[in-house]
Formats: sequence, C-alpha cells, structure tokens
Amino acid sequence: MNVLLLLIMIVFGIAAILTLIRVVRGPSILDRAVASDVLLTEVMCVLGAEMAINGHTRSIPVMLIIAAIGVFGSIAVARFVARRDNTAP
Repeated sequence: MNVLLLLIMIVFGIAAILTLIRVVRGPSILDRAVASDVLLTEVMCVLGAEMAINGHTRSIPVMLIIAAIGVFGSIAVARFVARRDNTAP
C-alpha cells in the first residue's frame, strides 16, 4: 500500500504543479478559473484516494466543502465574465 500511495502522490503532485503553472500564466481569467477547478478536483481525488487506502470516511465533509467552493467560484467567475462581456463595445 505504501508504494501505491507514493505513486498516487507523485502523479497528483506533477498534475498539481502543471495546474499551478496554468493558474499563474493564464492567459485569460477563464483559463485561470478552469485551472483552479482542476486543482480543487485534484485535491479531492487525493483525499478520496487517501480515504480508500486507509479505510476511513473522515474526509468527506472536507471534500463537500471543497466541491462547494469550486462550484460557487465557477459561478462567480462566469457571472463576472458575462457582465464584462455585456459592457464591452
């Protein structure tokens, strides 16, 4: 199990680094929003993998909060972009 956990952490660590690069580089706010959603999803997957490997369910409330933050953040960005597009000439 330790080898499996190490492999999972390496794969998700590389994915998180690539996602953080996309968050920093952009180029648009939509790219950054999608990358932040992907990063939140990666965190949820790591928590889910850790729960499956260790056989517990203590992280489910944390995963629900992370999912809610992702949804509300995506809605806020979509509303911001839609409002900005309506004011453009």
